[in-house]
Amino acid sequence: YDLEGGWDEQKSTFAYKVISQLGQYSPNLTSLVVDHEFLTPRDIEEQFHAVQGHWHHGDLTIHQSFMMRPLHGAAQYDTPVNGLFLCGAGSHPGGGLTGLPGQNAAKRVLKLRGAK
Repeated sequence: YDLEGGWDEQKSTFAYKVISQLGQYSPNLTSLVVDHEFLTPRDIEEQFHAVQGHWHHGDLTIHQSFMMRPLHGAAQYDTPVNGLFLCGAGSHPGGGLTGLPGQNAAKRVLKLRGAK
């Protein structure tokens, strides 16, 4: 999370390296990029209130996986609060761009409501 020298000083260098690496797999990519925005973990934390810029709302370690994600007793998207369901990045299978936590939570709601 804390980068030696600070993220602000390394941000443009890191972004350039990422684009260059991607350019190895996509011809002419570097010449096609006209602008970019690179968010560091610190930027993500400040803008989206995700602790240490972690889009999974916590580490994907064994004690926060499967039946323990996001916490013991709430792994099936429903909570002890009647009608309250969890569907964010902290729920299985985690964050990213999949939308799977929301889809899985919706399926759980439908199942509990008796829908087929």
